[in-house]
Amino acid sequence: MFDLNIVLRSDISKCLYEQIYEYVRQEIREGKLLCEERLPSTRSLADFLQVSRSTVELAYEQLLSEGYIEARPYRGYFVCKLEELYQLPQATEEAVTLPHREEKKEYFVDFSPTAIDMSEFPFSVWKKINKNILSDSNSRLFSSGSAQGDYSLRETISRYLHSSRGVNCEPEQIVVGAGNDYLLMLLEKILGRHIPTAMENPTYKRAYQIFRSFAYPVKTVSMDENGMIVGQIEKDVKLVYVMPSRQYPTGTIMSVGRRSELLKWAGAEEDRYIIEDDYDSEFRYKGKPIPSLQAMDKHGKVIYMGTFSKAIAPAIRVSYMVLPKSLLRKYKEECAFYSTTVSRIDQKILEEFIKGGYFERYLNKMRKHYRGKHDLLLEELEPFRKNFEITGENAGLHILLTAKGSGMEKELIHSAENEGIKVYGLSESSIEGEADRKTIILGYGGLTEEEIIQGMERLKKAWLT
Repeated sequence: MFDLNIVLRSDISKCLYEQIYEYVRQEIREGKLLCEERLPSTRSLADFLQVSRSTVELAYEQLLSEGYIEARPYRGYFVCKLEELYQLPQATEEAVTLPHREEKKEYFVDFSPTAIDMSEFPFSVWKKINKNILSDSNSRLFSSGSAQGDYSLRETISRYLHSSRGVNCEPEQIVVGAGNDYLLMLLEKILGRHIPTAMENPTYKRAYQIFRSFAYPVKTVSMDENGMIVGQIEKDVKLVYVMPSRQYPTGTIMSVGRRSELLKWAGAEEDRYIIEDDYDSEFRYKGKPIPSLQAMDKHGKVIYMGTFSKAIAPAIRVSYMVLPKSLLRKYKEECAFYSTTVSRIDQKILEEFIKGGYFERYLNKMRKHYRGKHDLLLEELEPFRKNFEITGENAGLHILLTAKGSGMEKELIHSAENEGIKVYGLSESSIEGEADRKTIILGYGGLTEEEIIQGMERLKKAWLT
């Protein structure tokens, strides 16, 4: 229930109660006052409008008699259901000329590489933690907190990163933000504009677009089976963005030797830095994960970035950035006035989720869950091996298929669509060149086992017959 912001005029012939009546009637007819919405009481509206209570009562009585509102004993006045009277506003000339929004096509199975499975998420645990936090004793969480994120959460993240990824940092070095996009924008304030930057090609296209919005000249660097070819980094480059744990979208894991070579490049000049996006590091199904690049850094050259969006849920929107101590000083001098973009309540829920051991148990459960889907997809792909090379397996949530013959990416996507299947081309992640791509990305994270089987049956018809 809200006050009715009625402008009453004394310079017109209509009585005050008529003006109130016509305003409320019009709001109801236009759907601005919704069905079942409660109106202000006659006393409160009279006080708000500075008129007598009898004036408001006359207006309400007229609305009652015409069936626009109803009175409920001991509860007040409510808007009646009058859907047939709602008037749609006429389209303006500007609205008419807007481009037509393309309808989203429905697919039988969508092999999205970014989708995740929420069927095993411990909603009851999350709800319980939320309820405990939203108690009177935690009222302090409704006040503003640290710009970097609450210290207790940063301490929890630092312990988790050290145990799981070998990251060496103190809580003071961590900045918490709502997504990597925000943290990259904050990083631009720290590093400055127009910084020549190198990225793998293909790469995470969103990061590329963000760097371009900073007016960063972006140089592409080719990859081989060991990751980014460091020798191809141009001389003027000062910043390198890499995903060494599992490069998106190729799935390449940067070798230890190549990591050492990249760190040596960064250490050659004082103003060189590496952004390590630790993408998909949580899900590995064979062998032990290689420690993070930051764990090998002895000279404060790596800016480590990670997120809980894929390991927990996209809606969590909690990411973190570990700054080298040299950049931390600059952050505190020039950027500490930016408020954190993550609610303190959400921070506390996540903190308790990790500290209580729920996150580790959930992560272990999801590794087994995704491993089952991963193995099933590889099994279903056996008939495809004659026509396709399969790569990117044993980690992450997607697998790549590269056509051995003359099949082109666009043709493969189109023939899959004809069978009601959505697949994705590797060229969508390419920054420049290499238009003759023949590689398809098959994501399985958000699919059920039944959907994987049914989807692959249709792809057999599309690609093997």
